[in-house]
Amino acid sequence: MRAAIWLIGLFAIAVAAALFAGSNQGSVTLYWPPYRIDFSLNMVVVLLLLGFVVLYGALRGISVMFELPKQAKRWRVQQKERAMHGAALDAVTQLQAGRFVRARKAALSALAQEKALHDTGEAMPHGLQLRVLSHVLAAESSHALQDQTQRDRHWDLAMQEAASPDARHLPELREGTQLRAAQWALDDHDAHAALDNLAQLPQGAARRTLALRLKLKAARQLQQALPALDTARLLAKHRAFSAAAAQSIVKGLAMELINDAHDPEQLMQAWRSLDVAERAMPEVGIHAARRLHTLAGSPAQMREWLLPAWERFTGGSKSLPSLQTERLVRVLEDSMLDLDGEWLARIENAHRKRPHDEHLQYLAGCACLERQLWGKAQQWLQQAAPALQDTELRRRAWHHLARLAEHRGDDAAAAQAWKQAALSVLPSIAIDKNNSR
Repeated sequence: MRAAIWLIGLFAIAVAAALFAGSNQGSVTLYWPPYRIDFSLNMVVVLLLLGFVVLYGALRGISVMFELPKQAKRWRVQQKERAMHGAALDAVTQLQAGRFVRARKAALSALAQEKALHDTGEAMPHGLQLRVLSHVLAAESSHALQDQTQRDRHWDLAMQEAASPDARHLPELREGTQLRAAQWALDDHDAHAALDNLAQLPQGAARRTLALRLKLKAARQLQQALPALDTARLLAKHRAFSAAAAQSIVKGLAMELINDAHDPEQLMQAWRSLDVAERAMPEVGIHAARRLHTLAGSPAQMREWLLPAWERFTGGSKSLPSLQTERLVRVLEDSMLDLDGEWLARIENAHRKRPHDEHLQYLAGCACLERQLWGKAQQWLQQAAPALQDTELRRRAWHHLARLAEHRGDDAAAAQAWKQAALSVLPSIAIDKNNSR
């Protein structure tokens, strides 16, 4: 379509020129004493057009000739820029490939190219970012090569560039450099230095996922359970982990916090520092109650902490795994001193709903034993003892039966119960011996 329009335009110009030139009788006279020169008007128009074209071409040629030095300089600058960017990309590529010596050499080459450009007065708009990135790449390569001297030197240079007045609108340069330093400190098992670098971050940067991950690692290296737990909660809130992983991490840190308590008061403070969801975790409640029993704490407090796990155990649809069930039963037995009527009713109701559950039979027997209901205690313990799979619970059941037999003066039954208690321990001893071999 465009070609057709041009063709029509050319035909129109040709027709207009033919009409103008064919019937044009005008002339131009040039007086140059003592001469007189006559020109046709058509010829004058053609000569003027030719003169304009020649003059325009001459001016363009002169302009291009004077532009040649600038174009040559621009070409040289472009070549240096390409070499500089190529060196920076090569440093990143070599670093990712694990070729750390080459990565550091490429980063130093990028720095040299940028310096050469800067010295010639051709400073680049993004030269600051490239210098900081090149220093960080060189420091990262030196860290991988265990060259701490070069790593620290390049990190200092990167921080100087990132702290310059030109970088006031680019805070991410300084933040990124400090985050890398924190990671290097963690790799060197210097958690205090890592926390110092993280503490220098602005509040917004300190709450980013990467910073929180580093803070969590540092707190765990220093065995600071409470700061680590707070950080893990933030990471879980930011969905830095999957739901299962977040629950596992928080549960482990909560149990570490409980282990750090060395008296009942410290344990109570640790328990109060936990969230409601963390207190409702069966593993955490069982572990806290066991720790309180070790520290000679209140049995009533133990039973209160065990209530969420007990409700899971007796809820039916969300029953506890067998290992947690056995731990719950053992800790509940340890907390039966001064057993109140409310807990006795809970145990009896659960046993009434599931009368063939050996764990509930055992707990009912222990509860009756605490209340000095010897007949019921013997009945339920005799039903539970042969069915219990856990060695420790089975040993305890036979131990209670032996004591009951001695209490009523039945020496034969007591001897048989003591024998069964001893036999319950023998398999576990044999397994331990095999494992030690």
